[in-house]
Amino acid sequence: MAEQWNSRTEALLGPDGVERLRRARVLVVGIGGVGGYAAELLVRSGVGHITIVDADNVAPSNINRQPVALQSTIGESKVLLAAGRFRDINPDCEVVPMQQFVTPDSVEPLLAPGFDYVADCIDTVAPKVALLQGCLDRHMKVISSMGAGGRLDPSQVCYSRLWETREDGLARAVRTAFKKRGTRPLIPVVYSPEAPRSYALLEVNDRNKRSSFGTLATVPALFGIYIANHIIRSISGK
Repeated sequence: MAEQWNSRTEALLGPDGVERLRRARVLVVGIGGVGGYAAELLVRSGVGHITIVDADNVAPSNINRQPVALQSTIGESKVLLAAGRFRDINPDCEVVPMQQFVTPDSVEPLLAPGFDYVADCIDTVAPKVALLQGCLDRHMKVISSMGAGGRLDPSQVCYSRLWETREDGLARAVRTAFKKRGTRPLIPVVYSPEAPRSYALLEVNDRNKRSSFGTLATVPALFGIYIANHIIRSISGK
């Protein structure tokens, strides 16, 4: 009898673990260099439902680090590209692509269907805080990616808590936003204590941010691997 596509996963996680993943509903918000890898690895691991959210189309500058970004896909919707790819990986996975920005007003309907886990891979402060607060209000499990740009050393990528991070401007801004709300939530994060290289700072003209860092493919990909692995182990019980 031929091997099933996920037989290697089942050999490690066991039938019960694979079944838990098959029944799981996961939301990944932001499918760029971090979230794109996190989402794909969740699908490859047998998650039965995944909702992916990102407002952007593929830009030439995405090609160095984002799974759906190719010369042939420039200008196309990231979530629609990812959805087609994911269905080809696992046709039994229910994939819901949502091409939209996350705002405080959109968090309620976004989270309303209910999810077993949320992966926050947003790289701008206001929508990130809105999503995290929405998860906290609903007691919904969430893991958050901090800044991956400007780093060169993948060996420093690690798990932590939001309030224990250092050398991370995005984490600092998120903490400040929660301080203004009078809370100190214990949010699990993936981050690197490596200080970003200041010479790699870039000016951008995006909707929610004015600067970013140069980025290698390796570090954000590893952030995505860490996020997916955390969710897989939590859901599967391993």
